[in-house]
Amino acid sequence: MKKACVIGWPIKHSRSPLIHGYWLKEHRIEGRYEKVAVRPEELAAFLESLAANGFQGCNVTVPHKQQAFALADIAHDEAKAVGAANTLWLDEEGRLHADNTDIYGFMSHLDRSAPGWNDRERSVVLLGAGGAARAILSGLLKAGVSQLRLLNRTRERAEELAASFGAGVEVGNWANRDKELAGCGLLVNATSLGMEGSPPLELSLDALPKDAVVADIVYAPLETALLARARARGCRIVDGLGMLLHQAVPGFERWFGVRPEVSDELRALIVADLKR
Repeated sequence: MKKACVIGWPIKHSRSPLIHGYWLKEHRIEGRYEKVAVRPEELAAFLESLAANGFQGCNVTVPHKQQAFALADIAHDEAKAVGAANTLWLDEEGRLHADNTDIYGFMSHLDRSAPGWNDRERSVVLLGAGGAARAILSGLLKAGVSQLRLLNRTRERAEELAASFGAGVEVGNWANRDKELAGCGLLVNATSLGMEGSPPLELSLDALPKDAVVADIVYAPLETALLARARARGCRIVDGLGMLLHQAVPGFERWFGVRPEVSDELRALIVADLKR
């Protein structure tokens, strides 16, 4: 029986077992996908014992993504671009491979939910400078975005992130974030602001064009206050759940040998779980 898992600390909140369990059942694969709580100081030992514990590989969530990247034997291009890994697998020689599918997850969901989002080649405003922002920034630049303004509450972090990607990324002023939306074709919130239990994202959309696309990586609540206001303004919106679903696709294919699809039925299953 093939096995995979998701690791983090804490890990109780993870919906990954629901996603992969759905696909295992759909494709009638005799396999298991578990969640395992791994303390940061135990990560190296856990990864060394993957094969001994019968795992083909694992998903990695906070706070292990950067350390997992550093511990891998082979890092793939997107993991290198982000400097973090969320998907690990063992090859036939027992070498640990690291990749980052957050880029694929965000861009696939964006393309599916808002086709033609970059047709007019207008500027993109990205809020945040953490790991998710780094992955999204990499994906947007790879997709051909030529004007990207990065805004973060701590400007130094935004400047460090922008510097690691070079030309094409401009750092804006968080205090002037409302005005930065003028002429914007895509607005992405890659912060935790607006998440259940977190402070709200205080941002006026008055300067945002009504035909812009607004994306939020937060999926609890599924429709954040930002997305609700954007919808009311007439903007196309992209929620955070799709990124979670699509990023799971490449890992499942690696571990279980079948490339699954993100269906409406799977999405409904996770939405129902979020409402519990």
